[in-house]
Amino acid sequence: MSSARTSLRRIGLAGALAAAAVLTAAGAASAHVTVHPDSYAKGATDGALTFRVPDESDTASTTKVQLFLPTDHPLLGVLVSPHDGWTAKVTDTKLKTPVKTDDGTITDAVSEITWTGGKIGPGQYEDFDVAFGQLPDDTPQLTFKTLQTYSDGKVVRWIEEAAKGDEEPENPAPVLKLTAAGTTSATASQTSAVAPKASKASASDSTARGLGVAGLVVGVLGLAAGAFAVVRSRRTQ
Repeated sequence: MSSARTSLRRIGLAGALAAAAVLTAAGAASAHVTVHPDSYAKGATDGALTFRVPDESDTASTTKVQLFLPTDHPLLGVLVSPHDGWTAKVTDTKLKTPVKTDDGTITDAVSEITWTGGKIGPGQYEDFDVAFGQLPDDTPQLTFKTLQTYSDGKVVRWIEEAAKGDEEPENPAPVLKLTAAGTTSATASQTSAVAPKASKASASDSTARGLGVAGLVVGVLGLAAGAFAVVRSRRTQ
């Protein structure tokens, strides 16, 4: 009987540890600063992007978010949506290469947006909305480097870019993929951009939930196996 109980405890502990490991991985997978939708059509007009900023600290709150917009392939006509408790400061930069449009030549564009005054508590996140008049059509993707400042003074730099074929870096920058105009993926992305926030779920969030469920299943299977071992031991005795 003693050996059977020991087997049950060991199997149950193994299942619990496996579940905990999967849940931890799921949390880490969804903790990056991300942009939604993650793809748009090249040259798209009159759209919006949502930047999701999670607070990864156990004790400190996020008090400042700095978003850097590319100026080599600029977004034109950028507008910032008001956000309760936060004040947005928009910085313009003179473009090295002016952009010609139907409405004339654009010589400057927004290069940085800084949100301050608000707070994102531990285990929470905030969505920051940015509208644009037109996306560039001469690049396959846009990278939005971001700095996240915590109340304890720590600054997390979401600025790393993965080379093609490499694994995701530790602190990846949000990346918006630009697809050929008229493709199915681009159309779907534009539709999600104007959908209510409640319907915006990133692929990483869905993956995290899936991994969490998988971890719980592993734990339950481990406990079931342990119970079976106990019953079998009793019958043998």
